[in-house]
Amino acid sequence: MTSTHRDLLAWQRAMDLCEQVYRASAGLPDDERFGLRDQLRRAAVAIPSNIAEGHGRGSHAEFRHFLLIARGSLREVETQLELACRLKMMDAPLMASVEAQAEAVGRVLAGLSVSLGTSGPAATESALRNPTSHSNPEMKGVQS
Repeated sequence: MTSTHRDLLAWQRAMDLCEQVYRASAGLPDDERFGLRDQLRRAAVAIPSNIAEGHGRGSHAEFRHFLLIARGSLREVETQLELACRLKMMDAPLMASVEAQAEAVGRVLAGLSVSLGTSGPAATESALRNPTSHSNPEMKGVQS
């Protein structure tokens, strides 16, 4: 039974991504301390934070809402990583590693959203990736 947000695979993977973003962004130039580096880190922290807050709200509708916010923050991280790479502030292999983790988080968020009964982009992407999947261990024990 899922007793806390810490038991959610989505939260665990998002925390892993957050750690990876912090490590990767440490190599950004010092003049980006209050720019891209901080924005990237804030967006990364927002992902597991919104998963946790949504889980704590107690209703599927509110949880879905916070998952959509987390998904938006994930897209923000992906965009900022791309910018850092384009500006040659981050090497391509490092960015690819963080991007792979971000994609994994996106898949887990999409699956969790589908299991909560959401529709829209997250549900559509998940259905396209795995049209035969009907159960989601992510939701085991989540109360409606």
